[in-house]
Amino acid sequence: MALSPLTRGAFKGGIFISGDNTLQKLMGAMRKAIEDYHMIENGDKIAVGVSGGKDSVSLLAGLAALRRFIGIDYEIVAICLDPQFGGKSNDFSEIEDFCKKIGVKLDLRRTQIGDIIFEDRKEKNPCSLCARMRRGLLHDAAKENGCNKMALGHNFEDAVETFMMNLFDEGRIGCFSPVTWLSRKEITVIRPLIYCHEDEIARIANHENFPIVKSRCPADKHTEREHIKKLVEHLEHEEGYDCLPTKILGAMQRGDISGWGLKKEK
Repeated sequence: MALSPLTRGAFKGGIFISGDNTLQKLMGAMRKAIEDYHMIENGDKIAVGVSGGKDSVSLLAGLAALRRFIGIDYEIVAICLDPQFGGKSNDFSEIEDFCKKIGVKLDLRRTQIGDIIFEDRKEKNPCSLCARMRRGLLHDAAKENGCNKMALGHNFEDAVETFMMNLFDEGRIGCFSPVTWLSRKEITVIRPLIYCHEDEIARIANHENFPIVKSRCPADKHTEREHIKKLVEHLEHEEGYDCLPTKILGAMQRGDISGWGLKKEK
């Protein structure tokens, strides 16, 4: 029987425990997610969305390293979109050097997302529009690079917070899916970091000295997601709802919410 990612012991709170905070630890959790949800197959060419943050860079590093061990033949291409917040290009030279080091092609594209959202439209709630614009450009870039899949760096907490945001803001039960087929773009979106906790990713990125590009988004740390993050932390640590995020993700799996159900082995 397949081991649930929430089983205590070898897995703790969704992430593989293998000792210190190394890339191997990250790869263990990523491999489990890939196998549980059949994310990658032989012959896949995967576009990895790289914003420069810890999650996306760790995702890129993990997928590049896993090619040597997972027993699946696939290619990866890093796609980086610079929103150019404030009308200024960000410095991605360290990301470029990192991609050369790990043998991955980088497609860096400068965009006008920053100006459109904050200057032209002056969005009061910019995150939704920004996400839609970035997704569209990423999908287009992936297709132009001949990719059939797109890997995004959503982690364990992102999944829990998205579920809570949908419940509180829209009154519906749902989340993004571990694997999503986009028929209009004819591309499959995968999220290999869903068993990886944000604080673990941060420690691993620091331990491995990954190149991180700090976000210059004016809305950074002032979003609805940040509010939900603090609410979940308060409920877990101040109100005594132990392991609340783990329980929420477990409920999503047991209820097969938005494709999170695990198939039982015969």
